[in-house]
Amino acid sequence: MTKQLVQMNVNGRRIEKAVEPRMLLVHFLREECQLTGAHIGCETSHCGACTVDVDGQSVKSCTHLAVQCEGSDVLTVEGLAQGAVLHAVQEGFYTQHGLQCGFCTPGMLMRAYRFLQENPNPTEEEVRSGMSGNLCRCTGYQNIVKAVLHAAAKLQQTEKVAA
Repeated sequence: MTKQLVQMNVNGRRIEKAVEPRMLLVHFLREECQLTGAHIGCETSHCGACTVDVDGQSVKSCTHLAVQCEGSDVLTVEGLAQGAVLHAVQEGFYTQHGLQCGFCTPGMLMRAYRFLQENPNPTEEEVRSGMSGNLCRCTGYQNIVKAVLHAAAKLQQTEKVAA
């Protein structure tokens, strides 16, 4: 099969690679970029463990082709923190115990990140709805919801200080 050149920005870094046209984004990130945060769970887009941000949208990278990201900005869980400073969603999951085994956590973090861009001041019900495309088999979701609400409050506090 003929390879196709794909160029994209991943976590702010320009990446240019020749890939097979059928290569999934999750495999591109894990194998070509050595970014293993996005996990391969169900490979049918049901679980959300592979969620990343592409051009301002949550994308299940297990059903999205790498070539579809030509010219795109891709953000993975590895790109959330700024150096040693955790992003508010990472801090929320840490302080509110929003994880157990951790397998779903990267996808949860990425969906929470985008969800809070879409809805910066959500209710508990809105968090549950907004995160419903990402599954966790361990936690029962209560601490995940608390983590997202914690992150929302922290982000709003940061915005007030900046203003």
